[in-house]
Amino acid sequence: MDVQIENVSSIRKKLSFTIPAETVDGEIGKAFNKIAKTAKVKGFRKGKVPRGLLEQHYAPEMREQVVGQLINNSYFKALTDNEISAVSNPQIVESGDVEKGKAYTYAAEVEVKPEVEVKDYSGLKLEKEKFVAEEGVVDNKLEEMRASRTEMVESKRKTAREGDLTTIDFEGFVDGVAFDGGKAENHQLELGSGSFIPGFEEQIVGMKRDQEKEIEVTFPEEYGSKELAGKPAVFKVLLKEIKEKKLPKLDGSFAKEFGAKSLADLKKQLEESYLTSEQSRIDNDLRERMMNQLIDKNPCEVPEGMVASQLEYMLGNIRARMQQQGMTMEMLGMNEESFNAMYRETAVKQVQGSLILEGIARQEGIEVGDSDFDEKLEKIAEMSQAPLDTVKNYYSNAEAKQGLMAQIAEEKVIELLLDKAKVKEVSKAKLEEKENKEKE
Repeated sequence: MDVQIENVSSIRKKLSFTIPAETVDGEIGKAFNKIAKTAKVKGFRKGKVPRGLLEQHYAPEMREQVVGQLINNSYFKALTDNEISAVSNPQIVESGDVEKGKAYTYAAEVEVKPEVEVKDYSGLKLEKEKFVAEEGVVDNKLEEMRASRTEMVESKRKTAREGDLTTIDFEGFVDGVAFDGGKAENHQLELGSGSFIPGFEEQIVGMKRDQEKEIEVTFPEEYGSKELAGKPAVFKVLLKEIKEKKLPKLDGSFAKEFGAKSLADLKKQLEESYLTSEQSRIDNDLRERMMNQLIDKNPCEVPEGMVASQLEYMLGNIRARMQQQGMTMEMLGMNEESFNAMYRETAVKQVQGSLILEGIARQEGIEVGDSDFDEKLEKIAEMSQAPLDTVKNYYSNAEAKQGLMAQIAEEKVIELLLDKAKVKEVSKAKLEEKENKEKE
């Protein structure tokens, strides 16, 4: 077998094959032997059709089988022998005839992973947000946690106020006539929630328990029912029950509900979590600015196959997160096609970034050894609070291991780049102002 390789572009190669006549003849023989077992020709039993008649009646089927076998046997061997990193399925651009005693020729084009020669990556000038702790973060978080444990209890007050959960009976009228869907009993309404027609809840505020009242409102012009849109209405309302929010005390018992030993311990955990989260955000922002700078300095073509794979990976992550929240993409009016259109540019930049980091690793001779891999597994087990054996078992899969090794290599490169970079700390406001100007 003879293979000629041509670089069509930095991300595409053309492989031209010439397969010897003896190989073609062998595959033709195998194809007819296979066809003979099921061939049906009038006047002959199955498996007893003469070769001449098989060639006469089943030539197209033979050609299809032989071409498929010849391409499968030669294409993947050529990729391995020539160390070609294909990132998409081949596209057959030329194909000769299959004839006994003659060589078969075909050509295939395939997208390949480019080797990017990275320039100007040492001594990058970067700006990093200077961390300034916000006041009241821990207290605000505690209040959020208290709110999550709120109980609604029967109020001792006789008068309703904003924030109360009320139970009401009501019936609505337009021009003195009751309308469909305008009546309910024992309806629960949180005052101030904005869940009812504008102006309705505000008029419940100040009502007393067991009081009846007529409330006048006007349906919005954009109201869903055309028959009611923009029309004034009167609701006869009976306030039956008033419940108010009861927040738990901030004490040791409250802290224990969240796994802390004491309130002081809970506050310490929240502060540490805040500091870790903010530092992680600042570090990630710095890395993103660094990658954007590298991409600007090293523009490179990206194979469509790699972009498609990255979009598929991103889509899988988003769907998994939504599933945890009991949601689907369709609930947000999005499908796979619209997702791909929306996030294509992001996927392209992520692929470019990976290729650039891979190029720097190659140029700097950065390698990932067994000790690096084992150390990463221990960190993953610690962060996920999973048994180390479980983590090791997951990454024993070849594909998962390869992905993690690539991640470790990228982390090493990023560490190298940041060590060599000139990083200047600036305020968050200055960074945001600069980024807004760049978007204009």
